Amino acid sequence: MKLSKSILLIGLLAFNPAVKAENIKAEAPIDIVVYRSPTCECCGRWLEHMKQNNFNIKDIITENVDVIKEKYGVPETLASCHTAIVDGYVVEGHVPANDIKKLLKSKAKIAGLSVPGMPRGTPGMEVGAKDAYQVISFDQQKNTKVFNSYE
Repeated sequence: MKLSKSILLIGLLAFNPAVKAENIKAEAPIDIVVYRSPTCECCGRWLEHMKQNNFNIKDIITENVDVIKEKYGVPETLASCHTAIVDGYVVEGHVPANDIKKLLKSKAKIAGLSVPGMPRGTPGMEVGAKDAYQVISFDQQKNTKVFNSYE
């Protein structure tokens, strides 16, 4: 049985008088548009990760994701299996939801984030073993920088 956020909030307020309603803000869902191949299973698992982290997904299935990558300026060296757009930023591949939220909060002057390839252990690629990987930021000139690292 799922409880709504409002029921949980009422319960929290009733049983913890130190918590004030004005200090609790429900996080608004974040809209994201995802372009992916119809045959990619790991993309579907990444979408589930995003839904679990309060992203509202518009899922666009396409036979030619490369056209989307080109349109949004994803460097070939940073390519992965799906491309997403969120608040004007490009998200390429299996970028963790928390890194996307960190980007949105910082309002960094970059084009987007990427997890190049398909490293094991990234959201959507939980297949037992885990690879160390980096989330890479890139700008319009295709300059790159490490945004976050995972061991």
